[in-house]
Amino acid sequence: MKYLITGGAGFIGSHLVDKLIEESHEVTVIDNLSTGKKENLNPKAVFYNIDILDPKVSQVFEKEKPEIVFHYAAHIEARESVKDPLSDAKTNIIGSLNVLENCRKFNIKKTVFASSGGEIYGDATVIPTPENYPPNPISPYGVAKLTIEKYLNSYFKIYGFKFVAARLGNVYGPRQNPNGEAGVIAIFTNKMLKNEDCFIHGEGKQTKDYIYIEDAVRATINLSKIDFVGAINISTSKEISVIEIFNKLKELTGYKKEAQRSDFPTCGFKRGSLSIKKAKEVIDWSPEYDFDKGLKLTVDWFKDRKNNDDA
Repeated sequence: MKYLITGGAGFIGSHLVDKLIEESHEVTVIDNLSTGKKENLNPKAVFYNIDILDPKVSQVFEKEKPEIVFHYAAHIEARESVKDPLSDAKTNIIGSLNVLENCRKFNIKKTVFASSGGEIYGDATVIPTPENYPPNPISPYGVAKLTIEKYLNSYFKIYGFKFVAARLGNVYGPRQNPNGEAGVIAIFTNKMLKNEDCFIHGEGKQTKDYIYIEDAVRATINLSKIDFVGAINISTSKEISVIEIFNKLKELTGYKKEAQRSDFPTCGFKRGSLSIKKAKEVIDWSPEYDFDKGLKLTVDWFKDRKNNDDA
């Protein structure tokens, strides 16, 4: 198969590229390297340094002739979207529509969209939250993800455009960017290894649902191979609090400092966990990595990177 992946130099996208190439597929990557990194790029992939807003995206589709598209390029930080909703919408809505229009124009067999489970459901009262729970995003980032899901559903009804919106939990693992606002595991691990202060919002009792990168990629590829159309949760259905993560990482890294406190963000929510009953039924999938195993693999990767940087 011929695949095109937007955001293929980023955290999740680059792992997806690696897995598809490992399976002997042809892969094209579109990434503007604003947050993605060249060192994440698989040398066997065809790479275009292009923003998803650029009209040249159409030329890539025309030349490379992909059959399936994974749309993973995005501005991913919810708190930044609160500060600048226009910028977030420009990338996550208008940029995404540019990708979708090319998928429609070039008759792509299927498009898999990286949506967000936690951000779309917001402060849900049903935990773990199923796909039929009324969406109630708090952040503009979550609103943008839901908007693209609505566009995808519209395209399907009007044009017969096949898609899956993968409502991902909080994906973590090697290559995650530790320097942004998103990705508490990467942020804490990086700071602990540098013996820097770690900040926890509020009391740290807020929970989310974390999924290791290998499990997320395996599920995503499975979704591209079936006839299912619609939204589906991909995560673990297990709540873990921020303070639990902090304490586990302290033990793994040997960090001696106590957590510093900061204000709870206006777009934050107290609990989050996704039901994966549908994923188990539709793609016969369930996560294989428990949290402690995934956390250790992640910390080991960050330790190796730090040792290489220090050498």
